[in-house]
Amino acid sequence: MDFKELLSLSINIGNFKLTVSHLLMAILILLAAKLVIWTMKRILLDRYFSTRKVDPGRQIALKQFLSYIIWVLAVFAIMELFNISSMIWASSAALLVGIGLGLQDTFKDIISGIIILVEGTVEVDDVLEVDGFVARVVKIGLRTSKLETRDQVSILIPNSSLVVNKVTNWTHDDQPARFKIAIGVAYRSDVTLVQKLLLEAANEHEKVLKEPAANVNFVNFGESSVDFDLLFFSTDFFHIEKVKSDIRFNIERRFRENDIEIPFPQRDVWVRNPEAFK
Repeated sequence: MDFKELLSLSINIGNFKLTVSHLLMAILILLAAKLVIWTMKRILLDRYFSTRKVDPGRQIALKQFLSYIIWVLAVFAIMELFNISSMIWASSAALLVGIGLGLQDTFKDIISGIIILVEGTVEVDDVLEVDGFVARVVKIGLRTSKLETRDQVSILIPNSSLVVNKVTNWTHDDQPARFKIAIGVAYRSDVTLVQKLLLEAANEHEKVLKEPAANVNFVNFGESSVDFDLLFFSTDFFHIEKVKSDIRFNIERRFRENDIEIPFPQRDVWVRNPEAFK
């Protein structure tokens, strides 16, 4: 038996015919896919990542995603080689339609995961504000992302929620953000001294940046108080509520030491006919 005859050997499985040549071609397709993945990871992507300074988390995600695509293409090529794909599509079209309708949300999440990985709008260790809570990104998957809240509670969020809904990414641009603490003092207070004490309370905290500098805005003459906003910059987005709490403690202590009163709401009631109550 020569080599040509060996390649023409076949096994019949029902209506399906498997030949040695087809089997060898399938093995070559898998080896070629593995070679393409290795070349892509070791040569092309590593050079691209080194020139663009892409963070390690996103490097791993992109490598995995592109590997999935190449393996899927290789599987489809093998199916076409054995004429399996046309048989599957023809015999299970109705089933595939039903599966597609049932898994449309899953497909939407997967597409959203691909968008996140490619665009890099959300990355591991980013601090996000989603649906009113703040959490740090721990892992980005193809369908869901794992986040950890300030209470150290792990939650899973569909990737579509990070793409479609309004999400605040505090760390996306690596820039400090400005935060505000509102405070009101009694009308008899020395407003210049109040401004000085507020700035001292903010600048004393190690998480408050010296540049850009903190400042105080005279907001309004309120009904029961003179209102100010203490504005400061910080990069500790995840623990910013703790930072604000520390500053408030510092403000209260400094106000007490300098006889600055924080008033409570009060109203004066004028009675037009006091004789009627006698």
